[in-house]
Amino acid sequence: MHTGNDIVLDHLDRMTDSTGLIQHAIYCVPRRESGYTTDDNARALRLCTRLWCRRPNERMLSRATAYLSLLEYARRPGGGFHNLLSYQRHWLDTDGDGDCQGQAVRALAEVLGSSLSDDYRDLARELIERVLPTLSELRSIRAQAYVILAWGHLRTAGVENFEPLERVALFAAERLVECYRRSQRPNWSWFESRMTYANAVLPHALFIAAQCWPKNIFLEVAKTSFAFLDRETTVENLFWPVGNCGWYSHGEEKAPYDQQPVEAATMADAALAAFNLLGEERYLATFRRARDWFHGRNSLGQSLVEVRTGACRDGLQRSGVNRNQGAESTLAYLWTELHSAGVQNTPRERHWDLVPSA
Repeated sequence: MHTGNDIVLDHLDRMTDSTGLIQHAIYCVPRRESGYTTDDNARALRLCTRLWCRRPNERMLSRATAYLSLLEYARRPGGGFHNLLSYQRHWLDTDGDGDCQGQAVRALAEVLGSSLSDDYRDLARELIERVLPTLSELRSIRAQAYVILAWGHLRTAGVENFEPLERVALFAAERLVECYRRSQRPNWSWFESRMTYANAVLPHALFIAAQCWPKNIFLEVAKTSFAFLDRETTVENLFWPVGNCGWYSHGEEKAPYDQQPVEAATMADAALAAFNLLGEERYLATFRRARDWFHGRNSLGQSLVEVRTGACRDGLQRSGVNRNQGAESTLAYLWTELHSAGVQNTPRERHWDLVPSA
């Protein structure tokens, strides 16, 4: 089904049932035994809320309602959110991991900062307020990065009376800088001793922090770490992310495979944030490389996307494309396409020849 924004959600709908978004697929078929995650449903909620705000319609509202409902169901009595839900609707985790808390808050911030009705926004506010004690204790630096991104969105949207979340987000930004200073080495301008997954969310969060709290250190670390990541993931003008099969530790070789769509999506996201803040077109070049990775400008020269259905395959392995079309991969592709549509409509981008979505 076309949404009016040239974003096709047929596969997302195929992966969604009355409970929420199913985590994995076998080829294009939902794999029910994999159940559901709060992570994936939060990503879907953020996408569908953004699409609804651009073109409100009942179908998009129904999608957003389903994903928000799962987040509400994921509330833990002691605070925070569960993450892993079986197909039989039993929670499989005692405590949701840190990343899940950050992803949930980022999606709820999207709802709270939207033009959805008061019922949706009030629920989002309540859920964020309930998770605040958990957020202040997060250890995952990626989860902390998501909290910064959540606050940045609320600030941009003009949401008021949320000083407690701002304090948590500012502390998270300072923590990222501390991690960067501890881990930085000659020829290693990074936040940890190894690069793992969703790497670009870390500099992305500090670009947003530099907007929220104009401290030179936030912008300096954002620019330096992003430039390092960009260099390490660019090979002959192709985006070549850190592989999931071994990661990239300081002093060792970068794992070339299993390349994941989430890396391309977060890189595109961060590059666009940097461009919006600094206006330097080299960041658009990075955005373009990351977006083109989905469409075949990658180390294998193979497209990962099924444009007709809006699906994305699960990654690049040394032996070829992983043909399964899971939730995280599909949402990574859809979110990047949403950004791409916006970039092509800006005057600065008129001379860029973006790869067509076909």
